[in-house]
Amino acid sequence: MGLKGRNPYFGSTVGRVANRIAKGRFRLDGVEYRLATNNGDNHLHGGNVGFDKVHWQPYVHDDGSVTFTYSSPHMEEGYPGHLYAQVTYTLTDSDELIIDFKASTDRPTPVNLANHAYFNLAGHDAGRQQLYDHRIQLYANHYTPVDVAKIPTGEIATVNGTAFDLRNETRLGDVIQLIPDGGYDHNFVASRSSFKFYKTLPLVVQLWHPKSGRRMQVFSNQPGFQLYTGNFLPTDDSLLGKNGAFYSMHGGLCIETQNFPNAINQPNFPDSVLRPGTVYHRTTAFKFSNK
Repeated sequence: MGLKGRNPYFGSTVGRVANRIAKGRFRLDGVEYRLATNNGDNHLHGGNVGFDKVHWQPYVHDDGSVTFTYSSPHMEEGYPGHLYAQVTYTLTDSDELIIDFKASTDRPTPVNLANHAYFNLAGHDAGRQQLYDHRIQLYANHYTPVDVAKIPTGEIATVNGTAFDLRNETRLGDVIQLIPDGGYDHNFVASRSSFKFYKTLPLVVQLWHPKSGRRMQVFSNQPGFQLYTGNFLPTDDSLLGKNGAFYSMHGGLCIETQNFPNAINQPNFPDSVLRPGTVYHRTTAFKFSNK
């Protein structure tokens, strides 16, 4: 079964709300809404028919960038309001990929758009051993602990003294086995303290593959990012990818810049509600180089 059937969100825009919403429920302005549940009892990446499964309309700009738009109707997957969403991809001559999200609505609704690209700087078919040899550095002093269903508990915890302390460059293979349930699938709080910027966007993650020399820097104005190490990809050769390659567990990782998971149900998390008359606007830049 190929990528469409298995649907591991490769390269997708996910929404209307990326990541998990506990029990597929939230209350907004005194009204309780029930969403599609597609991750056990919880709602994940917009539900059964999230933004990764709908048809977006493309528009190619003169500068070579491309914009995709989608109009999500009121109560699609249980969400209130008609949401107009757009994402623009720009590939620069300086080896940068810029992903720019915008959205507007006619009723209050939670919004959290994210990109779910997987990366392995050794090559798409290099596999887990090469991923383990990557060095990673996170500009994050805190993370949001989760329960057994991967729902944040509401705590914003320090990374000090834990396997989540990746503030110094760390070989991924030395720490991934220290995390329960097969690896990282956790939200980190972007510290925005690196003093390194792409235009106005602060650096939040650096990834480096020493053997090839390839480096990726991630810059974003999102409050957090999910480090996901492909824990739920298959352990066998059943997911066929590009050029006959098979994609399996720990074959790639995602840096999903985002608001905190389940923010709509956690008053101490950044507000995820978009209201009429305001514009949701989030930008992430991936900068590639060879050290």
